[in-house]
Amino acid sequence: MKIFLLSIFSLLLVSCNTSSENSSDELTTDISFTKEGELNIYKADSTSTSLDIEIAETDYETATGLMYRDAMETNQGMLFIFGSPSVHNFYMKNTEFPLDILYITADQKIATIAANAEPFSEESLSSQVPVQYVLEINGGLAEEWNLKVGDSVSWTNNE
Repeated sequence: MKIFLLSIFSLLLVSCNTSSENSSDELTTDISFTKEGELNIYKADSTSTSLDIEIAETDYETATGLMYRDAMETNQGMLFIFGSPSVHNFYMKNTEFPLDILYITADQKIATIAANAEPFSEESLSSQVPVQYVLEINGGLAEEWNLKVGDSVSWTNNE
């Protein structure tokens, strides 16, 4: 676990390092949403919500997430896929808009919701329990959609 956290921290340091050739202004203009799949959230009352998702699977994608972007559409989200269940901590450094962070177990059930995570905050937001997936959506949508712990998700990957 320590090695994993150190490698993520190292990637964060590398990804946050900018030079005159690659300023943070260039990063914001170059990053746009790329639909890589579709995700459905299923509620206990049999209703569902569909989203277009970007998928973060590599160390770089996981470390960068939605950093350096100024917005995301209501029907979009970013799904983080980890190799095995573990307690995961996210923060909002270099993220310009509020997010709801849904921590999802290996059996694809919502375990924890960090609602309206504050932009640019370096506060650690813990899953509190082992999870294998994390879904980031626009802040306030979890409440608007009445999402609860125990709701389930499924997705398809376009690749």
